[in-house]
Amino acid sequence: MLDVDPALLGDTDERKQLREVLRDFFTEAAASQDVREHLTTGREHDPALWARMATELGVQGLVIPEEYGGSGFSFAELAVVFEEAGRALLCAPLLSTTVLATYTLLLSGDREACARYLPGIAEGTRTATVAGFDEGGGGGLRATPGKGGWVGSGAADFVLDGYGADLILVAARTADGAGLFACEREAEGLTRTARTVLDGTRPQALVTFADTPFTQIGQPGNAAAITGRVLDIGRAALAAEQVGGSVHALDATMSYVLQRRQFGRQIGSFQAIKHRLADLLVEIEAARSAAVYAVACVTASAEHLPVAASTAKVVCSGAYRQATAEYVQLHGGIGFTWEHSAHLYLRRARAAEVLFGTADDHRARLGGLLGFNVA
Repeated sequence: MLDVDPALLGDTDERKQLREVLRDFFTEAAASQDVREHLTTGREHDPALWARMATELGVQGLVIPEEYGGSGFSFAELAVVFEEAGRALLCAPLLSTTVLATYTLLLSGDREACARYLPGIAEGTRTATVAGFDEGGGGGLRATPGKGGWVGSGAADFVLDGYGADLILVAARTADGAGLFACEREAEGLTRTARTVLDGTRPQALVTFADTPFTQIGQPGNAAAITGRVLDIGRAALAAEQVGGSVHALDATMSYVLQRRQFGRQIGSFQAIKHRLADLLVEIEAARSAAVYAVACVTASAEHLPVAASTAKVVCSGAYRQATAEYVQLHGGIGFTWEHSAHLYLRRARAAEVLFGTADDHRARLGGLLGFNVA
C-alpha cells in the first residue's frame, strides 16, 4: 500500500545534481586503487577523505537540522549518497555515523545530546557508531547508576566501525528497561578489539565496557522503539548502497563483454550472455524499486517502514549477490584474480547480506508483520 507522497519516489532535479557531484567526487577521490591502498593501511577510514566529504560536499551533515550545524535535507538526499558510495565501494564510516548514530540522536528527542554531538558529526570531526541495537538493549550490555552518573558493563561484538569511532551510542538494560547512553572515545574501562571480517571495506570490532562512564540520552527505558526504527532506517540506507553496487557490477560487466572477443565476435553478442545480463537487469530494477520505496517511507515517516525495510533487505541482498556473482563469472579468468576489483564487491555483497539480519530473518519478520502464520 502506497502511503507516501509520490514526489518522494525517485530523483528530483536537485537529487540528480547531487548524484552527478557525488559521482565525480568519488571517481576522483575513491577510485578502486584508492580502495586497495586503504585496505593495506589497517585504518578504518581515510581522515582526509572524510574531512573533504564534510567540507566540500556536506555529506555528514546532510540530514542534520540547521540548528545543529547541518543542512536539514531529507533522507531521500542521503540515500543518493549511499547509492553513489555503493557504486564506488567507499571506505568510510558513512552508515554508522550518518545514519545509525545521527538518527539515534535525532529520534531520542534529547536536545542537549543533539547539541553536544551532532555539530561535530556535521563538521566531519566526529565519527560515531552504535552498540547493542540488534538486541534492543536487552542483551549483554547493562547500565547502572554510579558515582556522578551511569556506568556500563558487558560486551557488544561486530560493532560497525567500532574500533575507531569517537562516540558510541549504546542500548543497555537498566532497572527501568532498555535505555540509550553515550560513551566517549577516551572513557575509562572501554576496550576495543578489531575483528577480522570478510569485507575489509566495512570494519567491525568487539567493544567491551567495564564500569565505563555512560551519559544517558533521552528518557529512561526509551531504547526499544528507537533502536527498532533506527535499524529500519539503516536497512533502507543499506538497500540504496546495494543498488549502487549492483549497478556498478552490471555496468562493468557490460563494458567487458562488449570488449572481449572470442571465436571472432564480442562475447556479449552470444545469446546465453544476453540472457544472463537481461535477468540481472530485471533483478536490479526490482531492487531499485524496493529501495526507493523504503527510502520514501523513511523520508515520510510512514507507518509501513518496517515492511518496506525488510522487503528491501530481502530483494536488494539477492540482487547484489547475483550482480557480483555475474561480475566475477562473466569476466572469465581475470574476474577470479586478486588484482581485479570484482572480489571487493563480492565481499561487500556477501557481508551486507547478513548485516541487520539475513534474508531468511526478514522473510520471517515479514510474515509476522503481514499477519501470516509463520512456523
